[in-house]
Amino acid sequence: MKIYFYIAISLFAISNTYAQEPGDALRYSWTTQNGTARNQAIGGASGSLGGEFSTLFINPAGLGFYKTDELVITPAYNLNKNKSTYNGILSNTSQNKFNVGASGLLFSFNNHPKNNVRNYTIALGVNRTADFNNNIFYQGKNNKSSYSEKYLEELIHNNVRDPNRAAVDYPYGSSLALNTYLIDTTIVNGRFGYRSLANPNTGLLQQNNISSSGGITDFALGGAVNLRDKLFFGGTLTIPFLNYNRNSSFKESDASASTTNNFNYAIINETLKTKGVGINAKLGLIYKPVEYVRLGIAIHSPTFYELSDHYSAEITTDLEGYGGPGTKKQSSLDFNNNEAGLLEYNLSTPWKIIGSASYVFREVENVKRQKAFITADIEYVNYKSATFTVIDEQEVDVKNYFTDLNEVIDQQYKGAINFRLGGELKFNTLMVRLGGAYYGNPYKNEKADRIRLGGGLGYRDKGFFADLTYVYAMNKDVNYPYRLQDNPNDPALIKNIAGNIVATIGFKL
Repeated sequence: MKIYFYIAISLFAISNTYAQEPGDALRYSWTTQNGTARNQAIGGASGSLGGEFSTLFINPAGLGFYKTDELVITPAYNLNKNKSTYNGILSNTSQNKFNVGASGLLFSFNNHPKNNVRNYTIALGVNRTADFNNNIFYQGKNNKSSYSEKYLEELIHNNVRDPNRAAVDYPYGSSLALNTYLIDTTIVNGRFGYRSLANPNTGLLQQNNISSSGGITDFALGGAVNLRDKLFFGGTLTIPFLNYNRNSSFKESDASASTTNNFNYAIINETLKTKGVGINAKLGLIYKPVEYVRLGIAIHSPTFYELSDHYSAEITTDLEGYGGPGTKKQSSLDFNNNEAGLLEYNLSTPWKIIGSASYVFREVENVKRQKAFITADIEYVNYKSATFTVIDEQEVDVKNYFTDLNEVIDQQYKGAINFRLGGELKFNTLMVRLGGAYYGNPYKNEKADRIRLGGGLGYRDKGFFADLTYVYAMNKDVNYPYRLQDNPNDPALIKNIAGNIVATIGFKL
């Protein structure tokens, strides 16, 4: 069994109130390059191109190419489909949602073609850098383990021998399971213990439905300086607002025909609401060794988030009369004056470094005479460097929990390289664009990646421009409904197919 599973199991057993898991760090770090319709059409490869509003969020040195003021607005519409395979069974779900790409204002000052400082530019913009709107459903038959076993492991790990403690001390886990008789006390050979009423030996039908919403929206202020049209420096200060909502419902049912084995079904519902704000900085430069070549490099600092979680859990069981007639239900809200559990903490995401190159055909100062370009980015992100920390150092239990959680992140994830490539062909006022991107596997022991293919059209004339793009995205990931130390842990394999229709309109001011 993989080493990070052992560490992960201890995490879930250490605490009965914390909702954080390694996947949270990845969710807020493994983001793709969005932006304007033009930027998405060329695969997001804008690290050295310049003269594109999306560079505010990628390589702010590109703002220095602007000679005029600009207003940009980018609405988008996402079409999302998931194919999930769990223990050989395929399930499908879909969800569609409106979105917002890079939008904002840009101002260029002091256009002096003979000075060393030709001009400088400032920009203010907003961009949706992560979209959490999704719906995952999978189901299958399991003869190896039960969801309820994680509650047994929680009690065993904490050496809970008093059933009265077990009934009240773990209001987000084992206490709910014990009070609804999903697990119960037992004495075997004179020794006290706990057992589950769900028996995988006769087969369990398992279903997991996860619905999520929200996203990360960046508000950015950036600027750049143009030195002799050869060297461009830029920086951006970004305030990301994070909002993540997840409702999950896991159902486990008896697969046998028996009505007297004291187990019909159990439903575990969990709700998580995460909100917070962060800050990060981006620095970049672009160098033109010759007129038709542009080379760029950008560094993105970690995003330092201050987040808060509101978490609740509920268990409903039908045990065919065991423990009393009818179904039994209990919620964590019953232990906390009908309030969700609250935890406030910090999260820092990984550094990013981006190297870029562009070749502009017929590079001249008058951009109307440029005919085409091809551009590429290579990006490195060390996903295992994401780190959770406590806000209050006096919370020793939380601090210890995060220490173990960070160790899991280090064991489970690794650094990955992302590639982006795109180009544009210009016909006077009309443009045709194609591009693609590959986002590498962030896992050490699992297989996952993201591929984005884009294409679009553009129109520019007399201070007005409009772009339309379609992006086809293919994402592979895994989802574990639960993790156990003493039994195999089977993930659901998630294949996500998404279409993104993006339109940008802009005005030269």
